[in-house]
Amino acid sequence: MGMMLRALLAMMMFSTAQAQTRYITIASTTSTEQSGLFRHLLPGFEKKSGIQVRVVALGTGQALDVGRRGDADVVFVHAKALEEKFVADGYGLRRVEVMYNDFVLVGPRADPAKIGGGKDIVAAFHAIRAAQVPFASRGDNSGTHFAELQLWEVAGIDIGRDRGPWYRDTGSGMGPTLNVAVGKNAYALTDRATWLSFRNRGELVISVEGDRRLFNQYGVILVNPAKHAHVKRDLGQAFIDWIVSPQGQATIADYKIGGMQLFFPNATDGKRR
Repeated sequence: MGMMLRALLAMMMFSTAQAQTRYITIASTTSTEQSGLFRHLLPGFEKKSGIQVRVVALGTGQALDVGRRGDADVVFVHAKALEEKFVADGYGLRRVEVMYNDFVLVGPRADPAKIGGGKDIVAAFHAIRAAQVPFASRGDNSGTHFAELQLWEVAGIDIGRDRGPWYRDTGSGMGPTLNVAVGKNAYALTDRATWLSFRNRGELVISVEGDRRLFNQYGVILVNPAKHAHVKRDLGQAFIDWIVSPQGQATIADYKIGGMQLFFPNATDGKRR
């Protein structure tokens, strides 16, 4: 067999193998990626299903935009109102709840706003605004940013009007925003999972936690193939079915850092289409 023929056959075999590779693309939040959850979660699904998963980690708003463009098969995010609009507008088939954790407000150990140890996030936001101490916001249309804006609104503070040099938009993910907070000795709202996995804490500690308004629910949605015919409906649904199955839910519960559980499964039935 000539060298050219062997090379041609090798190329054909490689192309066939590529064509046979089954994979899906999931647009998700930075918290599921930066916390290490996907590294823990996906091997179990890939082993069981033979489906590879490619993750695009962005803020929730951007992840939903990826879904709207049809550049993902599944979105896995955490801003219920935005997710419900995504489905209502016809871009997703159904929102399925998967797991939850909570947000925490972190801040400098010196606590210039005098809010340390509190459980009232609205009172804390009022104190930060009154003292005009540094606050680092993601400012990126993420689920965390959306939650933060809702909390300012609940507090009766128009942050678009009342912000000043003390309030800084980072326009970046949770990890980089926490790094800014460390550098500026600023307060910041973060999901607990990212905080637990974050190592560069400097003088930052948890200032406020435990308020019911800090509840953080995650949902998963299959992108609507009626909008984008190339969406892999069956493969994407296979992931959703697995993540809400006893095995998927147990895998979520098993993910811990330093003995602390990062996410708590609370799936609804994801099999109805």
